[in-house]
Amino acid sequence: MNRPDIVARRIGAERQPIAIVDGFHSDPDALRESAIAAAFAPGRHHYPGIRAPLPGDYFAQVRPALAPVLRAVFGLGAGVELLDASFSIVTAPPGDLAVEQRLPHVDAVQPGRIALVHYLAPEGGDGTAFFRHRATGFETIDAARSGDYLAALNAELRANPPAAAYPFGDTVLFERIAHVEARYNRAVIYRSALLHSGAIAPDAVLDSDPATGRLTVTAFLSA
Repeated sequence: MNRPDIVARRIGAERQPIAIVDGFHSDPDALRESAIAAAFAPGRHHYPGIRAPLPGDYFAQVRPALAPVLRAVFGLGAGVELLDASFSIVTAPPGDLAVEQRLPHVDAVQPGRIALVHYLAPEGGDGTAFFRHRATGFETIDAARSGDYLAALNAELRANPPAAAYPFGDTVLFERIAHVEARYNRAVIYRSALLHSGAIAPDAVLDSDPATGRLTVTAFLSA
């Protein structure tokens, strides 16, 4: 079995760490077959697509790659808890997006929260982008910043609502500070408080078939 290739980077002015892991799963082809056979349903929590349960052994398969990342890049040891994980496919057309889906977002403001995206489309495709809010300069949103950030953002949205599109590059309100390209069996791991979005290109074909669509695993962890 090939060993995973792990690269750590620090991004933006805040120098937040992210990890990029190629060869994340020991048998990605079998994992894709599980997704193709899975029953997908509409996603929850504003996810613009569909989700399905993972095989029960998923985290046992990726632990050799994930554990050293959590320890060396994020300083987390034992006691990391899985909050949520699923196969995920973005399917919503840009014209159907709610306002909050047209903006970069954070998954949690609590310390110790970690997000993971595992790309499973063989042709690669759209990856994950990270952003800075221009008005505040914030690249991460924690509990202390949340009130000021939401007040500034809501005032901006009243004056200048975003176009019906996924966040991809720079916008009037946000500057893109980093982009991780999707590659087959690559994972990107980052703190949930980082402003980010799936980097869905304006001309992306949003296919609901797990064999041909933007198939990923998304997972959320807590230390």
